[in-house]
Amino acid sequence: MKNILLDLFRDCLSQNYNEVENSGSFAAERQGDSLTIFFESSRGSMDWLNNLDFAAAPYREMDPIWRCHGGFLKVWRSIRPHLETSVLDPSVKRLRTVGYSHGAALALLCHEFVWYHRPDLQPTLDGFGFGCPRVLYGCLPPEVALRWDRFYIIRNLDDLVTHLPPRALGFCHVGNLIEVGKDGKYSPIDAHRPKNYLAELEKLEIHELFT
Repeated sequence: MKNILLDLFRDCLSQNYNEVENSGSFAAERQGDSLTIFFESSRGSMDWLNNLDFAAAPYREMDPIWRCHGGFLKVWRSIRPHLETSVLDPSVKRLRTVGYSHGAALALLCHEFVWYHRPDLQPTLDGFGFGCPRVLYGCLPPEVALRWDRFYIIRNLDDLVTHLPPRALGFCHVGNLIEVGKDGKYSPIDAHRPKNYLAELEKLEIHELFT
């Protein structure tokens, strides 16, 4: 049977990414009426500066106002103009966002953008964040949290990045958490490495969750 999580992670690692302002990296893959948008993990010093710029910032000046990681938001705003035409194309009938690490945070924000601007896609929109850090801040109104009802955070147990920024600072995960691996098998840093995500995803027995 098809292991969708393993295939998506491999695809995410192998994309030919476009780089834009603030070191934002994305790739878009169209197959028929389906569009998949990929976001790359951290690659250089600017990415790490953005990762550490975690002061909460308003996502959108609207009611209700909600906040998120300021550095990830800055990068997403640099990428967004390059994707708007593709996302808003009415011939797209299904859309998926996928990212790893830093890119998982961007996939999460892109997922919300699609949910909000393409309500017709909400029943089929899904997203996958491998090794995703915490992006959202504070206690989200239920109607906002619902936007990630079909977003999946895949965590290799003990992965340090998935626990940052710390919950004590007010940050939280949204969507659905899927845990792979075993407690204590890897150090918190090694648990985040691509090769160890690949190793654990290859063992995954639940293959048909997201068809």
